[in-house]
Order: sequence, then C-alpha cells, then structure tokens
Amino acid sequence: MPLILRGSKLLRSGADLTMTDFAVREEKNRWLQLKMAELGVREDDFVETFVRSSGNGGQHVNKTSSCVQLKHKPSGIQVTCMRERSQSVNRFLARRELLERIEAASGVITPEMKRIEKMRRQKDRRRRRAVVPSVAKVPEV
Repeated sequence: MPLILRGSKLLRSGADLTMTDFAVREEKNRWLQLKMAELGVREDDFVETFVRSSGNGGQHVNKTSSCVQLKHKPSGIQVTCMRERSQSVNRFLARRELLERIEAASGVITPEMKRIEKMRRQKDRRRRRAVVPSVAKVPEV
C-alpha cells in the first residue's frame, strides 16, 4: 500500500485524501466541511484554477502558482486568494471566503455583516457627539 505524506499526516492510501484536506488544523477542515454541508455546496460546484501570485513572498510566489481562483458554478460568485505563500492554505482561504459570500447572498446575516453594522453604528454615534455647537456669543465688554 503506498504511503502519502500530507502536511504532518502520514496516510496509507490515496483514497484517504479528500478534496477538502488542506494544510490547516483539523478543526478548520471539519468546520469547512460542515459549512459546505450546511449551505448545500459540493466540491463539484467549484471551478478551481491556479495562477502565479504577486506581491510579498519573493522568489517563492514568483515561481509557483500559489494564487487560487475559485468560482461557484451555480451562483457565478468568484473569489481570488493570494494571501499566503502556500497554495494549500490559499485553497482553504478561498473556500472560506466563497462560502461567506454565498451565505451573504442567501440573505443570512453573517458575522462579518454584524461587525460592519456595529462599526457603522459606532461611527454614527461619534458623528452625533462631535456636532459643532452653534456660534458662541462673544461677551460684551
């Protein structure tokens, strides 16, 4: 039986690998699988392409195709991720971003939407407090 080294795991056969096995912690892989099941998204719904990254990372990003472009066929939503030097981590991040966008498009209030709404309310409060009072009267001498 062939041995395959995947991240820090040694697997007995290629059949043990799934498409959603990425170089991140096991909890994050499980979260991704649960989120995909919750939203009804399958791996077959994705079109994944790899291109050369740009920006920080030096020779590594210039020589490898670590940038991931992920498209969800049914909705047409597309995501590009080149945040990390590792292609595997970028694949995970692209899927996470795509699932957040699919969830937002379905009308569900996401944690990111809550964070943005909270910031907007804080700015409004600050704006109301910072209202300049009317012109002060000059005391008569």
